Amino acid sequence: MKLKQGFFGLVVAGLLATTAHAEVNEVRISKGFGILYLPLIVMENQKLLEKHAREAGLGDVKVSWLSLDGGNVINDAMMAGTLDFAGTGAPGFVTLWSKAKGIPNVEVVGVSGMSSTSLWLNTNKSEIKSLKDFKTSDKIALPGIKTSLAAVVLQMIVAKEFGEENYAKLDPLTVSLPHPEALAALVSGKTEINAHFTSPPFQYIEAKSPNVHRVLSSTDYLGNITLDVTFAPKKFVDANPKMTQAFIDALDEANGLIAKDKKQAAEIFSKSSKVKVEPADAQEMIEDKDAKFDTTPNGIMNFADFMHRAGLIKNVPSKWSDMFVPQLAARKGS
Repeated sequence: MKLKQGFFGLVVAGLLATTAHAEVNEVRISKGFGILYLPLIVMENQKLLEKHAREAGLGDVKVSWLSLDGGNVINDAMMAGTLDFAGTGAPGFVTLWSKAKGIPNVEVVGVSGMSSTSLWLNTNKSEIKSLKDFKTSDKIALPGIKTSLAAVVLQMIVAKEFGEENYAKLDPLTVSLPHPEALAALVSGKTEINAHFTSPPFQYIEAKSPNVHRVLSSTDYLGNITLDVTFAPKKFVDANPKMTQAFIDALDEANGLIAKDKKQAAEIFSKSSKVKVEPADAQEMIEDKDAKFDTTPNGIMNFADFMHRAGLIKNVPSKWSDMFVPQLAARKGS
């Protein structure tokens, strides 16, 4: 009898240990539209997370992909528990990290950097040549007001143009609209939208329209910094360290493919794009001097410091790695 009880106890202990260390077998990831999400698009196309999860001993993992655009929408989905990893603009992530810091079961953490490029402010109004030409009746489309990547980058540019105290000067002109819809509105010229602050491929497509011209490029004001990152609930990465590492490894491999074979990366993007983009055009965007794809964050503190000075966030990190998973701590980020 004692033998049976001992054996039963070992079985229970084993089951408890297995349960305690079990990692998820299904992962939900969101990505947005455009070249900035190319690493995730390549990861999905090549099934790289599935590959690295198997190599990590996690078996066959089901990976579900969602397309979400705008920091507010992504943050809401993350807080609702419907996402495990999300690609988003750096400001949206910084906002959520600051709000949720120190709150159990709500905290989020950065998993990786992802991409950077130039964002263009395009308009179909011929008299607009600079930010100073915008009037109160003008409407600037971007994916999400106040916290989206485009919204905060525009605020940072406005701060440099009109003084930091006036960073929100153009906020009343902004309208929340996904990039594909904003592109259609700007090119048609039949709606109230007469400007669009956007990323590749949308800015390139708009620039080909005879009635659209570029007002400015973000890199002229801010340089080349990481614009998009990936993040996750802290409780998820704490409970799933192997899956988190598999995700980082998959993203590293995706970025390696982009660097090694831009033609293949362009073809993958072309097939996935919500708007028609020829592979040759996509390759031109990927080869742009301002387009960079890197798992290591670069310049994230630029966003955090600006957003803190502007009163957009309360909790400010002392260094970039405070916001990211420990697996990135040894990398030379900023």
